Amino acid sequence: MSATHLPDQDRFHFTRPEDVCWAPFPALPPEARLAVLVGDPASAAPYVIRVKLPAGVKILPHRHPEDRIYTVTSGVFYVGLDDDFDEAKLQAFGPGSVVVLPGGQPHFHWAKSGEYVAQVTAIGPLGLGYVHPGDDPSRTQLSCGSVRPGPTGPRSRPSCRPA
Repeated sequence: MSATHLPDQDRFHFTRPEDVCWAPFPALPPEARLAVLVGDPASAAPYVIRVKLPAGVKILPHRHPEDRIYTVTSGVFYVGLDDDFDEAKLQAFGPGSVVVLPGGQPHFHWAKSGEYVAQVTAIGPLGLGYVHPGDDPSRTQLSCGSVRPGPTGPRSRPSCRPA
């Protein structure tokens, strides 16, 4: 019997916490970090990433075309639903919480009480568009050295140090 595998899932492999490769991502604030764990977020296939947001940093209202499942791994993940940032609309989710975000839903994040890490599981391609184009950090920051989500695996993972 022949098995069909999804990209990056054709062999047993793993990522230990100390091996997670954190890198800047141009569409996020410069302090934020993103790590690709499984798959190719640029492809129309399943992927798993982690997003780390340091204390006090906000990600202003934006949308993703893909449905997403967030699992909070550390800290408190504050998310609000709206086209405009409104602290009163934030909901707090602690470690172990699972948040389902339908594609197209405008939302915003804030690391209000300290750094958080959230793992995102979705089917790509990954997309991120800001509700207000002037809020897009990629318009104001240099992307030199930034890692865009792309193919992962032993031959294509970026070589980087944990941030």
